[in-house]
Amino acid sequence: MNKHVLGLSGGKDSAALAVYMRQHFPELDIDYFFTDTGKELPEVYEFLGKLEGFLGKPILRLNPSRDFDFWLREYNHFLPSANTRWCTRQLKLLPFKNWVKPMLASGDIVTSYVAIRSDEEYRQGYISSDDNLKIRLPFREYGVDKKGVMDILEASGVGYPKYYDWRSRSGCTFCFYQQKIEWVGLKEKHPDEFEKAKEYEKLALENSSPFTWTQGESLSELEHPDRVAQIKNDFEIRKKKEKDRRPVNPLRPINFNIELDELYLEDEGGGACLVCHK
Repeated sequence: MNKHVLGLSGGKDSAALAVYMRQHFPELDIDYFFTDTGKELPEVYEFLGKLEGFLGKPILRLNPSRDFDFWLREYNHFLPSANTRWCTRQLKLLPFKNWVKPMLASGDIVTSYVAIRSDEEYRQGYISSDDNLKIRLPFREYGVDKKGVMDILEASGVGYPKYYDWRSRSGCTFCFYQQKIEWVGLKEKHPDEFEKAKEYEKLALENSSPFTWTQGESLSELEHPDRVAQIKNDFEIRKKKEKDRRPVNPLRPINFNIELDELYLEDEGGGACLVCHK
């Protein structure tokens, strides 16, 4: 039996791919899924609800059987980091593997559609170790780039998640790939979530974790008013430089939400795991 699955991160690319597949391949019975860590932004759940309305079917929530707090204890309260991405392994990839495992064991051919765009030659999708799990990249196959993703979401009426007003990625509220300006945004938009992140960081440091959530300073240091003002000023300077550098295009003005990582001279997503931010 052939099965078709498409993972949603709560981000723009995977949402656009779901819309694209619904519009161009309506004959495929695709199971849409979201691997829920329980630490997502409220805007993510709101956006998924809006997407369900367009798709006309529910998005399956894959909940890890053991939550972030469990795995934090298992890793001796060491926070996840770019070099130790246990959060992705245990809270995103493992639930997916456990979900498709019985399908593959029964002999089903499972095709997973991944939202890597045609302008992302440097990215590589999930590498399957099972011959019955096939990975397809429709955007790369059909030449859909970043502008194409924007057009798909705008034309469909689904639009963008509201967190793009201040954040460049989906994923957990305390994702360590956030830029410092995004941490400032979290404190201002969701102060309770910022405080929870501080509590995790404090506990980690008390247990000799070598990592803080953001490089070079703790969240307690980052939230100091003088430091917040410095971060905001640096962001405005970067944004102005980028705006001055680009040719004027009244039809598509510079958009902070899409270009934030570029402002900080990083690849889109800032190195974040595809399963989280796409």
